Amino acid sequence: MGLTPAPFNAWPLAWIALVPLWILLVKTGENSSRTQRIWQLKFLGLPLLWGIGYHGIALFWITGIHPMTWLGVPWLASLAIACFCWTFITLWGAALVTLWAVTLTGINRLFTKVSGHPPSPWVRVAIATALWCSLEAIWSTGNLWWTALAFTQSHQNLVILHLGQLSGPTTITGAIVIVNGLIAEAILAFNSDRKSLNRTRGLLLASAIILFIILHGIGLALYNRPLSQSPETALTVGIIQGNIPNEIKFDSQGWRRALQGYTTGYQELAEAGVDGILIPETAFPYLWTEENIRYSSFYQTILDYEATAWVGTFGSQEGNFTNSLITVTPDGETFSQYDKTKLVPLGEYIPFEKILGKIVERLSPLEARLVAGKPDQVFDTPFGRAIAGICYDSAFSELFRRQAAAGGEFILSASNDAHYTAIMMEQHHAQDVMRAIETDRWAVRATNTGYSAIVNPQGKTLWISEQNTYQIHADTIYRRQTQTLYVRWGDWLLFGFWGIAAIGFGLDYWTVKSTVKSSVLPKMMYGNNWGNRYNHLLAERELYLKAEVKAQESEIR
Repeated sequence: MGLTPAPFNAWPLAWIALVPLWILLVKTGENSSRTQRIWQLKFLGLPLLWGIGYHGIALFWITGIHPMTWLGVPWLASLAIACFCWTFITLWGAALVTLWAVTLTGINRLFTKVSGHPPSPWVRVAIATALWCSLEAIWSTGNLWWTALAFTQSHQNLVILHLGQLSGPTTITGAIVIVNGLIAEAILAFNSDRKSLNRTRGLLLASAIILFIILHGIGLALYNRPLSQSPETALTVGIIQGNIPNEIKFDSQGWRRALQGYTTGYQELAEAGVDGILIPETAFPYLWTEENIRYSSFYQTILDYEATAWVGTFGSQEGNFTNSLITVTPDGETFSQYDKTKLVPLGEYIPFEKILGKIVERLSPLEARLVAGKPDQVFDTPFGRAIAGICYDSAFSELFRRQAAAGGEFILSASNDAHYTAIMMEQHHAQDVMRAIETDRWAVRATNTGYSAIVNPQGKTLWISEQNTYQIHADTIYRRQTQTLYVRWGDWLLFGFWGIAAIGFGLDYWTVKSTVKSSVLPKMMYGNNWGNRYNHLLAERELYLKAEVKAQESEIR
């Protein structure tokens, strides 16, 4: 699974990568003579290793923060911090997989203990899907989130990404888990001696293949819908990629270079007739106040031209800084301000500051503490309401969905990925591609060192910049007021998954119990062969109970 995101982009592997773990979990969980407790190290190691493999490879780019000598951090200390960050976020992602495995196995064991029979493969797939999607929903409410299973398909498989218009990333994640589960259960059925499973193994495999085709068919239908691009909704935008290395960004040399580059770029784009110009995250690394900008050449250039500027800079909130995107109109007015909602742990704030604040120095040259923006912000512009995102915000789909539901007509994404490699830059671009598709909006990306881009609502990248170069670009986007099912109803499919799982769980339990206790229901269901089915279930139940007793006696000895 770790090979699915950039730089490998082997997205087809995601549809089978969960199969080995699934098979091992089911075999280990059902074999009472070998594994009595799901907390054993051998059992926990399976999902933990799988999670480390996925998240560790996909997030290895985080080590690119090293070296941080430009922040005054010694080389060895910088290496230690980078390794700690990578290890922590990898284990945090692996914890999701481990909790999923433990909970799923616990539910399976509880069902078997109560009913005397393991849940059917269909029910196990339903429960596993609802459980995984729920854990991803919980994880995404925190500040450490990047590698959802849905992310494995971006930005290569645009067809399947359009399922995100139905219920966000949950739709794609659920699809991946279901297909993997059906394939795994089919393999288990082919290797099983249970006659009841032998009858369904072909159906399980066929269901996986048919579902994979149907899902891509639905995505293709959504992908091929024509885009309405009326001249009245057109908006000409400019992008300036300043290319200011972090090593000089906060000293006088970096300020002079930024001032010159952004002023010149603004002037050229304004003369070309663009309506608005987007400048990257913290392009001007100081507090945007009247005193600080009054004599700035960039500010004076805005007053001389007729183009609105969206400026990445710092705002203030109760004596602390905010990482902000500010709308500046041609008359110099600060029209609106969006404050970054999801701050980077350690880079922009210290988690558990009362404990870690005395141990870990913040990896930022700012003397004041950065504070997060409110989650219910809106970002109005002279051209209508926009959907704003600053850097790390891109990984959190709900922020973009809520702004789209509040009337946002296009996406403005400002970032600074200068301290990372091209791998992270491509993954960041992939996040914004997903947000554009989910909300059915045009997206404008301005980054400091790459990749800046223009993305249409179908997820097509119409223009993308080079890495580590100064570039300006002008393009036309279109304001849209459509609302996808995801924008309207949010993550509704998550409740649907649990509903299906609950119904399947109940029916499976009722069928097994009724079959064993009554001769009426089996006769209605199986006709003249009900007696064979009844005896088969009784025999299976007796074998299971004997195995349980034997294992308990062995454990006591």
